[in-house]
Amino acid sequence: MNNLTSKSCQPCEGIGDSLSQEEVKKMLQEVSEWEIDEKSSSIKRMWKFKDFKEALMFVNEVGELAEKENHHPDIFLHKYRKVTITLWTHVIKGLSENDFIMAAKINELSNSQ
Repeated sequence: MNNLTSKSCQPCEGIGDSLSQEEVKKMLQEVSEWEIDEKSSSIKRMWKFKDFKEALMFVNEVGELAEKENHHPDIFLHKYRKVTITLWTHVIKGLSENDFIMAAKINELSNSQ
């Protein structure tokens, strides 16, 4: 089990500064297939499903997870069967451990499909 999936997202108030580029690169290794943006301020991943229904089921599962963790990604369902998810911690305008916890848990969801 991924160490990140055993953690829960922490409240963002008073979370401090965003992760350093070194910390981001290290944590990115724990969440396969996620990519970092050019400013190191967000991570994203795209999935391709067999049809719209499967993509929508995944979006709904991610939504339930986001509510449980109280950490909400941007979710984009496009071209009827592709889903792109972007994560960053809004209050610090960058990346925190919460983003990587969510990425790991979303990966776990997608692996169970």
